[in-house]
Amino acid sequence: QVQLVESGGGLVQAGGSLRLSCAASGRTFSSNSMGWFRQAPGKEREFVAAISRSGYVTSYADSVKGRFTISRDNAKNTVYLQMNNLKPEDTAIYYCAAPKGIGVPRRVADYDYWGQGTQVTVSS
Repeated sequence: QVQLVESGGGLVQAGGSLRLSCAASGRTFSSNSMGWFRQAPGKEREFVAAISRSGYVTSYADSVKGRFTISRDNAKNTVYLQMNNLKPEDTAIYYCAAPKGIGVPRRVADYDYWGQGTQVTVSS
């Protein structure tokens, strides 16, 4: 079992920045790739970014590439999502997740542990 708790969400103006954190407990954190997803009202949950167990491999959705950075600190059992140049369309609940297997998957179905989510609201 893996327990995930997100933090760092909030209200920010367009062009601003936020850093989300996801603290993990349970199964050895360093044995898991990790991912960030988001879900806006009325929309399906979508992939944002993922990072390999070592942190050397990352993957991003095209919509956030160049603005968001995923990273991890295995000593702190924490994964981060640095979000810069935020846009109103980034408004959503952001979830961190741990996948079933190895690699840096991009599909919701490939993840079996999820946090409760943290709200990010970007005003124009």
